[in-house]
Amino acid sequence: MTKNSKTEGRNYSWGNDSDNQSSSPQNKKVSIVKKSDREIRLNKFIANAGICSRRDADQLIEKGEIKVNGEVVTSLGHKVTTKDEVVYKGKMLSAEKNVYVLLNKPKGFVTTMDDPHAEKKVISLVKNACEERIYPVGRLDKDTTGLLLFTNDGELTTKLTHPSYEKKKIYHVFLDKEFTQDHLEQVKKGIELEDGFIAADAISFVEDGDKREVGIEIHSGKNRIVRRIFAHLGYRVVKLDRVVFAGLTKKNLPRGTWRFLSDKEVGFLKMS
Repeated sequence: MTKNSKTEGRNYSWGNDSDNQSSSPQNKKVSIVKKSDREIRLNKFIANAGICSRRDADQLIEKGEIKVNGEVVTSLGHKVTTKDEVVYKGKMLSAEKNVYVLLNKPKGFVTTMDDPHAEKKVISLVKNACEERIYPVGRLDKDTTGLLLFTNDGELTTKLTHPSYEKKKIYHVFLDKEFTQDHLEQVKKGIELEDGFIAADAISFVEDGDKREVGIEIHSGKNRIVRRIFAHLGYRVVKLDRVVFAGLTKKNLPRGTWRFLSDKEVGFLKMS
């Protein structure tokens, strides 16, 4: 990681902006088959409807929880078109288009979708983005700011949140006191927390003159992992901002605003 940043509005060089281009591929081949006439596997139809991933859809099918045109279907190879009526738990599913929305989350908003006591939820910030039901990929705690991806693509969500997925997440950490070089080296090598060993993929001071600001790259999805790393070494995180997520950056995305991902960005996430 390099040390080129100033917090909100900074051009972080930790991420690779070449992954974040907004141009779409040109000269795509256009199919003459109507979308409604195409046959797709039932598990893909369910995943496209935003219910779950294809793998989880297979389990729903095997358990007999899916009906097609009024009949229970348990065959994993079953194919449907958008003209078919696919029902799950009494609700007809729609093979809606996949939507991908990137939010620069402000402080004070919770990521959970079903907390009845939460006054401010992140979903309220993207409620006008699309008609499709989208949900956050992973989570950021209430006091953490920065990048949060929303989608109805169950398969991609499963991929991005799986422990084996190692796309970088970079955080800008503001501490209550100066971070020592010895502790920086410890985090590089790894430390033992109450739920296991953890090591940063990369860590450095953001600026040479300020030892209270640290940039840390980590791919672990453990709950509050960044805050716990520094607390373990005797520091309090005053402010925490996720500046890079899976190659996506905050470039031209002010706090509290959102944008749709480009086709190129979506393709990058799916291929990684």
